[in-house]
Amino acid sequence: MEPRFTVSEFIDVVNQTLDYAYASTLVEGEVSELKTSQGKWVFFSLKDETSSLPCFIPLFKLKVPLEDGMKVVLRGHPKLTAWGKFSFTIEQIMPVGEGSIKKAFEMLKKKLEKEGLFSPERKRPLPENLVNIGVISSTGAAGYADFCKIVNARWGGLKIQTAHTQVQGLDAPAQIIRALRYFNEKSEVQLIVIIRGGGSKDDLACFNDEGLVREIASSKIPVMTGIGHEVDESLADLAADLHGSTPSNVAELITPDKEALVARIAQNIKGARSKIAQAIITAYESLKNVRENMASRINTEIEKIRSNLKLIERLNPELVLKQGYSIVSGKLAPGSIVEITTIENIATAEIKAVKERK
Repeated sequence: MEPRFTVSEFIDVVNQTLDYAYASTLVEGEVSELKTSQGKWVFFSLKDETSSLPCFIPLFKLKVPLEDGMKVVLRGHPKLTAWGKFSFTIEQIMPVGEGSIKKAFEMLKKKLEKEGLFSPERKRPLPENLVNIGVISSTGAAGYADFCKIVNARWGGLKIQTAHTQVQGLDAPAQIIRALRYFNEKSEVQLIVIIRGGGSKDDLACFNDEGLVREIASSKIPVMTGIGHEVDESLADLAADLHGSTPSNVAELITPDKEALVARIAQNIKGARSKIAQAIITAYESLKNVRENMASRINTEIEKIRSNLKLIERLNPELVLKQGYSIVSGKLAPGSIVEITTIENIATAEIKAVKERK
């Protein structure tokens, strides 16, 4: 006997079958007939050369700017609506192809710039005395291995906590967001580093996801990115507090160079030795000058004393007597007795008369 359904029952059965057969499906194509309804719903067709698939996504789930002509890959599931129309209900969208990726990048960049998410005033410097680092990456990737190798070679002793995530594809943004929230909730690290080695534009497109960019910008802990090669730029880079050109460059930026530091210390010690030696020489020369100045002053004083002694010597009465003069001692008045001293004798005499010398 053939099954008989009501319309609602039949639609439910069809949707159950579709859910079972296509619970999560990826479909790639070109966006056309894009429109938004009531500020809540986004409708468009996904087409290729021969077919067209009606698609639907709630506006709040749309994390990538869309335009007609963009090539995208969709994740979702097929559904038969209550009014009998078939559509593809979308969970995630990611642009594919260099042209579409670039267009989505520029559109979202312009939007987020207006909101100030990339403003330099929001950027925080690299934390001082960095000890604890949270790393978000694929632990099997070459970029992660390079990062760890350089960090350990340049400066040992850093504590690194790693959250393993996908770093490309539709699942990557949600996984990285969860890792960011984990580190922020734990509050054990001083810096969160998001790293991913080089790849194609399609590989790196997940780092332009709006939800991920906003999560980086709102992180309580400073975030540093090192995504792709030197020429690559993502919106995640623009939202981060700091970013390096590659995972290896990030490792170099966050760690001092042990060998360079040892060389600098050795140079400083050499410079200090030179300064100390120069200070000793300067002090010696200074003491030598002081000693010479003191000797000069002493000699000057001695010469003064000698001159004074010569003057005193010239005033010695004995010198006068040696020259044939006599010294008269006593009162010069008529009838007074005086004493006359010569070099050889002392005589006594009476003063007979005294007159003034003219």
